[in-house]
Amino acid sequence: MPADVGVVNRRPVGEQVRPGGTRLLAVGAVVAGLALIAYLVAIATHPMDATLKGFDLQVYLGGAHQALHHESGLYSWIYDGHPGIQFTYTPFAALVFAAGHAVSFKTLMALVTIASIVALFATIWIAFRELGWQGQARLGATLLVFGLVLWTEPVQRELFLGQVELVLMGLITWDVCQPDQRPWKGAITGILAGIDLIPAIYILYLLVTRRFRQAAVAAGAFVVTVVIGFIGLPHASVTWWLHGDFFQASRTGFVGSYQNQSLRGIMTRLIGSVNGAEAPWFVVAVIVLAAGLAAAVILDRRGHSFAALMAVALTGLLVSPISWDHHWVWIAPGLALIIDTAVRAGRAGRADGAGRPGLRAAWYALAAAVLIVFAAWPEFWKAKAGLLEGGLINFVPAASFPHGDNPAYPEYHWHGLQLIEGNLELLAGLGLFVVLLIVVARLGKHRLRRPARA
Repeated sequence: MPADVGVVNRRPVGEQVRPGGTRLLAVGAVVAGLALIAYLVAIATHPMDATLKGFDLQVYLGGAHQALHHESGLYSWIYDGHPGIQFTYTPFAALVFAAGHAVSFKTLMALVTIASIVALFATIWIAFRELGWQGQARLGATLLVFGLVLWTEPVQRELFLGQVELVLMGLITWDVCQPDQRPWKGAITGILAGIDLIPAIYILYLLVTRRFRQAAVAAGAFVVTVVIGFIGLPHASVTWWLHGDFFQASRTGFVGSYQNQSLRGIMTRLIGSVNGAEAPWFVVAVIVLAAGLAAAVILDRRGHSFAALMAVALTGLLVSPISWDHHWVWIAPGLALIIDTAVRAGRAGRADGAGRPGLRAAWYALAAAVLIVFAAWPEFWKAKAGLLEGGLINFVPAASFPHGDNPAYPEYHWHGLQLIEGNLELLAGLGLFVVLLIVVARLGKHRLRRPARA
């Protein structure tokens, strides 16, 4: 790949990364070890409600219980008297979550937490494999990034809530990064889309990158989940699929909530109306979706399939009607991509192997900026500030358990730095999207000048 493009992605033939494997392994082990120890100490020294409350997991279990005992009311059920807290997943998901009632909540929360942490590590491990890292360098880089992202706001928020986003991310990454020759590649992605509709964008990615068989497998698996839902929960399935409940973003509460770090979230907050922002958001979302998928196609055709996958993940976060703060756990493999690009930028360049230190420094600065923006910063000035849920977006005034629309919601009245602070994760995502488009444009420009090497 041309050195002046400034990005590298998928394991180029004969090009493996081994940047000081022994030293990197030592540093990574120390960082990961300290991060895990700090996390375990925080859990041991704080009440469970302050560290592993599992609020969303309780909602999943409540919805599953409702589905099994009062199926027809699944999508009118509300949690603990909060109208903005409803079951927002498919009927198939309700059947899956019902398995959680087989163990105590405390045991289930522990299992979900362990599975999420393992999935986080596995996702980063796969990322560096796809980027061509091997041996000690790969393990060291994985440990380093794992230790850093464990203490980011999206990851800590996900663990606190008992969410499944880390597991979904790990499974999608594993599935999409399988060799195209695998007969069931795409099946896991299709099943996950049958639980939470957001992964459906990866089926679209398989389609636009001309992996037609894999896209068909994914779509088929998705259809199977819908059929299972109709068989197991027919009334709920009619409500969800045929009455259009799956299209109602307001089921999750107030779409302008500060925790919704998506384009629709910020546009709702700026325009000051849920309904008034819907049409403009749809137009913007279509444009961003088209640009993001086009970028993914170009990257994939140039042999950078992992960068293409990250482009799709970022695009999905931006255009989804709801992208809660914990959905941004995709910064973990994204950070691996940025670091890989920095390493390669430092090694590529002139024939004397001197590399391009300016470009390398820029990519490392971008990685540092991502960590700073998404870090789990506690509110140090508060005596009882939570150690695990902190984050810059949590410092702004916000409505508590909001639903519907109300001109009095604090999110409509932000001013000054609050507008930046409260939208910070989304603004960072938009910045990364601009970087993506610039890189892809440079790839296309260089291709016109000189064909890329195999």
